[in-house]
Amino acid sequence: MIISDKRILEEIEKGTIIIEPFKRECLGTNSYDVHLGKYLATYKNRVLDAKVHNEIEHFEIPKDGFVLQPNTLYLGVTVEYTETHNHVPFLEGKSSTGRLGIDIHATAGKGDVGFCNTWTLEISSTQPVRIYAGMPIGQLIYFEVSGEIDTFYNTKGNAKYNRKTTKPVESMMWKNTF
Repeated sequence: MIISDKRILEEIEKGTIIIEPFKRECLGTNSYDVHLGKYLATYKNRVLDAKVHNEIEHFEIPKDGFVLQPNTLYLGVTVEYTETHNHVPFLEGKSSTGRLGIDIHATAGKGDVGFCNTWTLEISSTQPVRIYAGMPIGQLIYFEVSGEIDTFYNTKGNAKYNRKTTKPVESMMWKNTF
């Protein structure tokens, strides 16, 4: 079950949901709008290999914006740092973002209970489109959890995305054994 705006506020008050910075005007009926941070990244190599560490190059979005190009994966980051200790967070694109032909995640829209960080975005576009740091890019929704949690994400020894960051983070698939 998705929790409502009133319930999100209650959970923030209890400290089970943390959103920094928090702006009341970004709270929707059952979601919270998040914004594009000032950093993007692209992979150094055009061909990626799931078994090796694929390095990225970070760059700052200029004040006059940056034009996304089709057929390129950009990694972005949210302005907002979040913590979710009692719910499952989902990050979805805003409809206004989608209507510009921008996807903000390839597959990783669900967070884990205990995720404490900014969100890395897997951004692609269907046609060239100019984007800006600070623009609304997505919305977080929170689902209730049924049952007790045994291991929270931020306490897992093998969690790959626990290091606090303000920049996009590349895939850590290479850390898996396969």
